[in-house]
Amino acid sequence: MAFRSMRALLHAAAAGLALVSGALPALAQETVLIPNRVVYPGETVSADALKEVTLKPGKQAPEAVAVTLAELEGKVAKRTLLTGRYIPLSSLREAYLVEQGAAVEVVFVSGALTISASAVTLEPGSAGDLVKVRNIDSGKILSGTVMADGSIRVGAT
Repeated sequence: MAFRSMRALLHAAAAGLALVSGALPALAQETVLIPNRVVYPGETVSADALKEVTLKPGKQAPEAVAVTLAELEGKVAKRTLLTGRYIPLSSLREAYLVEQGAAVEVVFVSGALTISASAVTLEPGSAGDLVKVRNIDSGKILSGTVMADGSIRVGAT
């Protein structure tokens, strides 16, 4: 059997599927979260600033956009998120554990040796970020990793 167009082929395939299964399968409709108000840079994205919308049948959300609350929960906007628009994952960041200018404890650990000192952060950072700090006593600038407790871990170079 020859088909004159792709449309004819699709109709024939759908008819065959309908005969076999009794009905066409229902397409799952995808939902995404979009802002219901403008979210400004530096603002934490909250559930009350979002609304869930169902995409039209056959539509899919673009790659690299937030579709679940888990992807947005606790995140901070890096740029303005406009009402009714998709939220690109690249426009979000983790909340900072240490802010610029905050007093922090700097810790050096090597085996049984532990040295700690007070320092001031020169840049903000989230857990796992490499940040620069200035030792309050010596004035030396060090680089270290932000730990989950807000301290800065430095190592020997």
